[in-house]
Amino acid sequence: MHANSRIVTSRQSGPHEDLARRVARALDHPWRKPIADHTRHAFDRAQDWLAAQGRPLLLDAGCGVGLSTRALAARHPDRAVIGVDRSAARLEREHGALPDNALLVRADLVDFWRLALGAGWQPERHYLLYPNPYPKASQLKLRWHGHPVFPAILALGGRLELRSNWALYLEEFALALQHAGEPRPAVVRHDPQGDYLTPFERKYAQSGQPLWRLTATLPHAPQRLP
Repeated sequence: MHANSRIVTSRQSGPHEDLARRVARALDHPWRKPIADHTRHAFDRAQDWLAAQGRPLLLDAGCGVGLSTRALAARHPDRAVIGVDRSAARLEREHGALPDNALLVRADLVDFWRLALGAGWQPERHYLLYPNPYPKASQLKLRWHGHPVFPAILALGGRLELRSNWALYLEEFALALQHAGEPRPAVVRHDPQGDYLTPFERKYAQSGQPLWRLTATLPHAPQRLP
């Protein structure tokens, strides 16, 4: 082992007691946050690129520096892979040319997801790899399953895959799916065996931390959005 990353620590010992209420509120109350102009413009460019590709979509949400997007594009040359991140600094790091079937987009995910749903996107696979865990109990509303955008994530459908080094994050997400009427998926140990999709996955694995994975197959259901 030659990495030294800290494990996630939290005063939470189990799923947040307010999770069910947060999920129910997101499913029952429309979220009226205006779409940012920069994300709308970025989405329009991504829409044009995807239409020109003419291939099924893999969506890499929160792609960071884009190494996961590149890896997914290499593994799935017959798919169009779009990586989205809000940080220009991360996306602009030099990691070589993008494959022809990959695109990196700077955008706010909460806006991008809603635009994608409105445009009828149906990702075949949807990845959320090592999202910020926001481990303080007061930060539940910042975790994707406690956020008002959660219904849009579900409504896009496809094979949703999350990975994390904090099992509780995935356990909460699985419970949130159940609260939303979906089967509760299992949270399982994940061993990448050196085939790392993201720099975080590499760092955590090489630090000896256990990694966890959740997968769920969801229907495309725009009506989930209140």
